[in-house]
Amino acid sequence: MADFETSLREAGLRVTRPRVAVLEAVRDNPHADSATLAETVHDALPSVSRQAIFDCLNTFTESGLVRRIRPSGSPARYELRRNDNHHHLVCRSCGTVVDVECAVGAAPCLEASDDHGFAIDEAEVIYWGFCPDCIENKQDSSQSA
Repeated sequence: MADFETSLREAGLRVTRPRVAVLEAVRDNPHADSATLAETVHDALPSVSRQAIFDCLNTFTESGLVRRIRPSGSPARYELRRNDNHHHLVCRSCGTVVDVECAVGAAPCLEASDDHGFAIDEAEVIYWGFCPDCIENKQDSSQSA
């Protein structure tokens, strides 16, 4: 909790129990959507409204305390890991999201062919596919059919 209090103060934000609870929920549930995080916080602090939790997530995203990712077709998800240019794997079947370290090898797609005058400081890559559990479940169902 002390680390979150320090992080909040360094971001110029007041330290409150709901804010700390939201950060704890993001830490304990990386890549969770706002509804899941709201439920988690509400279980710990029933008096905190869902709107207050959503407001915290927006404030934390704007202040850089959390990172919001938006995989196509999925609700926004939140994580504490930020500013390290990591990427994500998303399962097309169950929606599981996992971290992937920075892309390696020849990566011309990570450098814009024309930056249009932008000062680019980040490239976001989302790899799509099927997680091992979904692959196994699909193989099991096709074998039993």
